[in-house]
Amino acid sequence: MGEFLQELVHFGVYKGSQGRITRQLTFAAIALTIALGLWRLHVNLKFSPWLTAHLPMAHYWIPGILLAVGLWAAFRLVNMPSFADFLIAVEAEMAKVSWPSRSELFRYSMVVIVVIFFMAFLLYGFDYLWQLFFRYVLRLF
Repeated sequence: MGEFLQELVHFGVYKGSQGRITRQLTFAAIALTIALGLWRLHVNLKFSPWLTAHLPMAHYWIPGILLAVGLWAAFRLVNMPSFADFLIAVEAEMAKVSWPSRSELFRYSMVVIVVIFFMAFLLYGFDYLWQLFFRYVLRLF
């Protein structure tokens, strides 16, 4: 936690030219999560009678301040050396992945769907046979 708190006050970008796409997408996901949470806070604060009576427009400036702090923390997080090195390594590994073509993807998906339905019918059949077995065994005793 101490390393993260130290990184919060730095303004530089760690290895700025490496892992840009992964860092940008990670920042966007964190920022979207923070923004959605703060939007919900805004809605809750808007209908708080005490807050609207004592602090006018608080439902705007409290989430606004928290949004600025959250976005700064997210920016610093994706530029923290240990986390940034991890994201750089992730992007390097994703570049090595051989992605299937559209037809291969369709075929592989069809195989998975057929196997899932086969397994569902197989499990249904076993379940039905066990029900019959126990129904007749319990009737005998």
